[in-house]
Amino acid sequence: MALRQAGKKTHGATAYVTLEPCAHTGKTPPCANALIDAGISRVVIATTDPDARVAGKGTQMLRDAGINVTLDVLKKQADQAHAGFFSRIVENRPFVTLKLAISLDGRIATSTGDSQWITGDASRKYVHFLRATHDAVMVGRGTVIADNPSLNVRGIKEHGRQPVRIVMDSQMKSPAVGNLASTAKDIPVWFCHTKSASFDAWSDTGAISIPCASADGRVDISDAMTQLANAGLTRIFCEGGGTLAGALIQAGLVDQLIIMQAGVAIGADGTPSLGAMGNTVLKDAAHFDLQNVRQIGADTISVWAKP
Repeated sequence: MALRQAGKKTHGATAYVTLEPCAHTGKTPPCANALIDAGISRVVIATTDPDARVAGKGTQMLRDAGINVTLDVLKKQADQAHAGFFSRIVENRPFVTLKLAISLDGRIATSTGDSQWITGDASRKYVHFLRATHDAVMVGRGTVIADNPSLNVRGIKEHGRQPVRIVMDSQMKSPAVGNLASTAKDIPVWFCHTKSASFDAWSDTGAISIPCASADGRVDISDAMTQLANAGLTRIFCEGGGTLAGALIQAGLVDQLIIMQAGVAIGADGTPSLGAMGNTVLKDAAHFDLQNVRQIGADTISVWAKP
């Protein structure tokens, strides 16, 4: 598209790309050929493509055509931008961001289940931005039943694309009523469930069934991630609840952890942010590296990454 818009100005020009130009035909012909045909004289590439069909081949095609190639300019930033794509190609699963909105003592609800709202308005607005930067938003069945969520992007001007809404529901016990059911034909709703669960109640809503392998009667979370990657998803934003969050961390599937913490203390009778994970010694617990901490409204946000 950029080359077409530039027209004859591409002759002798420099092209800057965040990812190595592809060397194979997919949905479109190879980008490397397009650059060659456009008469580009120099290509600056931020990072190489790990896809075996491309890795190094796109760069070599350009050089063989006499084009000057510069590699690894702003590589770290490019790798972060392409983390979802890289995860799908290299690990065959999407990049997973887990968000936890918690109290000072790590609770996500009171003993009665009251959770709206622990964090403030600024944090909730930021959640919509985070939804908009991911392919999909994921929750567990408990969140669907307790909160009747919409899981769409709201309050962001000119945002046209809505993320896929994914529900982890091993036995398909989510009632086929409410916000997700009523909007499934307009905004995609995908259910990951065990192969033995019946999808009949949701079959007329427009929701999509994704039967997954099971482990102890529950969805095998790793198999579900593989299937979601095969369906084209590169980034998933998980919003709850504690059982799903704990399962993702325990399985080593959380790449980025975002904790939004409010200045409220709920107490030990409240709902913990993570379900049981079976850790008996500290060295077996999941560890994350702190990336940054900042204030947003009256809350704090800390971002953590898998080591």
